[in-house]
Amino acid sequence: KDIRIGDTVLIQRAGDVIPEVVMVILDKRQKNSIPYLLPDICPICKHNVYRSEDEVVARCQNMECLAQVKGRIEHFASKRALDIDGLGSKVVSQLIESGLVYSFADLFCLAKEQLAELERMGDLSAQNLIDAIDTSKETTLARFIYGLGIRNVGEHVADVLARKYRSLDVLMDSTAEELEAVDEVGPIVAESIV
Repeated sequence: KDIRIGDTVLIQRAGDVIPEVVMVILDKRQKNSIPYLLPDICPICKHNVYRSEDEVVARCQNMECLAQVKGRIEHFASKRALDIDGLGSKVVSQLIESGLVYSFADLFCLAKEQLAELERMGDLSAQNLIDAIDTSKETTLARFIYGLGIRNVGEHVADVLARKYRSLDVLMDSTAEELEAVDEVGPIVAESIV
């Protein structure tokens, strides 16, 4: 659609909530506008970026990219997932940069003393975060599945999966064919889960 920074666009509602850009209003475009080019290389880890023909988003292909790790942990701790109060973007960044956290599991191994050493984190804040992490261990299967950040699995599909499988082990043992038999799970979602 040749959308450029500073363009005026016509938006319409698509689906329930998601806005869709219908078109650029060309007579309002600035004369010196430059086409936007998606990067070929991730600005964080310098690995290749891939954009599927059927998707708008471009993705870094390096699962160990620190930006991806940070995003996954932020999603896992978010209000709609495990709801770990006090584990916001800045704290997650500090945990990753200090080498204390690299995966979801690492969160559950943190000690109060480790947290207290972080910038702007005293004993009380560290204890509050430890308590919030402990509280998050008691969650629903649906919230946990959603928190894993499986591509194409939002809150609704996570709930459908939790009601159907009732245990993470059973879900993990499912084949793509078994998953596709679940109402509201198609081949793309099934493959993402597998």
